[in-house]
Amino acid sequence: MDIKQIKVIQAPLAGISDIVYRTLFRKYGAKDTLLSTEMISSEAINQVKDSNIVKFEPIEYPLSFQIAGHKPDIMMSAAKILENRASVIDINCGCPVNKIVKGQDGASLMRNIPLAKEIISKVRSSIKKPLSVKFRLGWSQDEKNYIEFAKMLEDIGVDFITMHARTRAQMYSGSADWEALKNLKKSVGIPVFANGDIKKIEDVIRCIEYTECDGVSVGRGFIGDFSFPYRIEKYFSTGEIIDEPDLYTKIKMLKEHINGEIQYRGEINAIKYMRKFYPFYISSYKNASKLRSKLVLLKTKEEVFEVLDGILCLYASM
Repeated sequence: MDIKQIKVIQAPLAGISDIVYRTLFRKYGAKDTLLSTEMISSEAINQVKDSNIVKFEPIEYPLSFQIAGHKPDIMMSAAKILENRASVIDINCGCPVNKIVKGQDGASLMRNIPLAKEIISKVRSSIKKPLSVKFRLGWSQDEKNYIEFAKMLEDIGVDFITMHARTRAQMYSGSADWEALKNLKKSVGIPVFANGDIKKIEDVIRCIEYTECDGVSVGRGFIGDFSFPYRIEKYFSTGEIIDEPDLYTKIKMLKEHINGEIQYRGEINAIKYMRKFYPFYISSYKNASKLRSKLVLLKTKEEVFEVLDGILCLYASM
């Protein structure tokens, strides 16, 4: 695939970006956005020796498979197992979650550059598909080493990089440091994708104009709006700014999401799984907080759809 054509990446989100979630972006018009699997344990891939551990559909391509781990040979083997199914292999050096970093995976690799270098070098030498790495500013405000880390990646031959412009200590709080993204872009010659605090098309425009990055990687900003990647693609290709979907359309998206998850997981598990998504879809509703409190108690599709249809009736009468 031509890396230069990529302008938008759907960032991997554990417990969020499953096969149902990803395919809906294509349905809503995203053609060139690089979709991404959830973070995949390299240990798990090696235990089963089967790339089918990740469920996917042909419509999803281009599709990135993200792997995590801290054992060089295991990471190399996982990348080789997944390579035939992947458009891109992505290495996670940015996950800040405690259980991940305690295992020396994710963002903890930024504190051990020799180990990170060994892992990424072995993966690079073992696959022919494009290789990307996602990382952060560093471990903390006192341990920002993103420039050093990025230059190491460039020297190894990584095709492109994504930086979440927060430290591990920040987790997802505070503001993303777009100034750091600007500095990073000036410091390396490979494509850089900006990640952090991109929630609207206006954020995309401001971020790209300020940082001069090659594109954007969006995680939480895509939740609840399957048309967002398409709208970013449209802006990059034509300069056109398309309005955000209204409440009616977002409820329609939510119902499609629920139906897809029911088909994938079964009704009982799907309704439980979907509870975390409700706030993102109904945030523009005037009684969103009360409505969410009601929705999370419901146990069947029929009950949930009855409430959602009630919203649509109110919306249609306005």
